[in-house]
Amino acid sequence: MAGEDQEHYPDLPPTRTGMRGFCPRCGKGRLFDGFLTLAPRCSNCRLEYGFSDSGDGPAVFIIMIVGFIVVGLALYVEFAFHPPYWVHAILWVPLVLILSIGLLRPLKGLMIAHQYRQRAREGRFDSA
Repeated sequence: MAGEDQEHYPDLPPTRTGMRGFCPRCGKGRLFDGFLTLAPRCSNCRLEYGFSDSGDGPAVFIIMIVGFIVVGLALYVEFAFHPPYWVHAILWVPLVLILSIGLLRPLKGLMIAHQYRQRAREGRFDSA
């Protein structure tokens, strides 16, 4: 995969391709058809995206990142200003939604680009 392509395609960093939603091999074709729906192949270099399976990885990272940010801010606001609970709900529920939805596509693309670069495949047992 990545080794076979080195003579024809540049070695692009996953942060530059995946997080922006571009093909991990050529950096020009689109990675997604919809918001999170993976395209079947790159429109530019025709790389098949069947190798990728991001699974729950992006969601786990988002839970940790957003949780760290929101809990830290909520604790600061609580101890500095002592607002009522409804203020916390108005502040943090939209922030959690915006950050979670906003980070989901870039992190899914990043994980797929890393899978391509590291030649990640499904686990198999050696039959020998």
